[in-house]
Amino acid sequence: MTESLVEAKDIAKDFPDGTSYVNTVVQPSSCQIGCGDRIALTGPSGSGKSTLLYLLGGLDVPTRGVVTWPMRGPHEDLIPEKITYVFQSQSLFPALTVVENVALPLVVSGRQDFADQRSMALLAEFELDGLADKLPDELSGGQAQRVALARALVTQPLLILADEPTGQLDAATARSLIDVLLRHIEGTSTALLIATHDLKIAERMETQWSMRHGVLETDIRSSVELVAVK
Repeated sequence: MTESLVEAKDIAKDFPDGTSYVNTVVQPSSCQIGCGDRIALTGPSGSGKSTLLYLLGGLDVPTRGVVTWPMRGPHEDLIPEKITYVFQSQSLFPALTVVENVALPLVVSGRQDFADQRSMALLAEFELDGLADKLPDELSGGQAQRVALARALVTQPLLILADEPTGQLDAATARSLIDVLLRHIEGTSTALLIATHDLKIAERMETQWSMRHGVLETDIRSSVELVAVK
């Protein structure tokens, strides 16, 4: 049986709307992510995808229900080592160079001894080593997202949560970014949950989840299974 990395039981998230009412962004939902899972989360803007990722990764806490991480170690040790994020918007620190941005999670985790070596190896893999000393505002959008991806991978995490990482990229650059990501984690136990509007990217994942109006559906068959029953 696949080891469970994240388990969510009846989680929901409410936000006040400025009146006596609340806006329930995530309706009561249960899900599980195991080692090596490749999951696409689709749904329209405002459906609760980002909030769900924050809850599963421990960046936010549910209003109701509970999220657990049966992966050893306390919650405070999950980030930035065992769970990492790739965001749609610019997330690099503008005052740090490319290599410093990539190395940052290792530095924060107290593993500075090999941070530069590991970071440069990843930048070379992404064909970005020639930009190691550049600042983020000197990069193109595609280059910046590759750097953000390298930073998410530098700790060799158990789980990567990617929130529309290609949303601001053209189709060719988006495909290239996902190619690098999938190639890097191929054959590893690292799990990937990617929220995306791009159905071509979603089809490359083994499992399909969807959200609409805060309701999570996880029993969607994978593209492989759908082919098998045709």
